[in-house]
Amino acid sequence: MSEKHLEPAKSIIAKIGIDKVAEITGKHVSRVYRWMYPKERGGTGGMIPNSEVPALLAFAKANNIDLSPAEFFAVPEAAE
Repeated sequence: MSEKHLEPAKSIIAKIGIDKVAEITGKHVSRVYRWMYPKERGGTGGMIPNSEVPALLAFAKANNIDLSPAEFFAVPEAAE
C-alpha cells in the first residue's frame, strides 16, 4: 500500500487484505480503497465506517489475526 494511504484504515486493511475486506463488508474494492484516502479525494480520511467494524473484528478473531477495537480509532499525533 502507498505511503499516501491514511491510518488507521491502512494498517487494518493490510492485516486482513483488501480483497478480503471487500468480501467481508460486501463493498467493492474501490470503496475500500476510499477508506484510506483523504476527504479531499473523496475518502473517509483513514476511517473505516463504524458499521463495518463488527464484521471485520469477527473475521479477525475467527482467523487469529491480531486486531483490536482500539485500532479503528485515529490517534492524534502529539504536539512537539
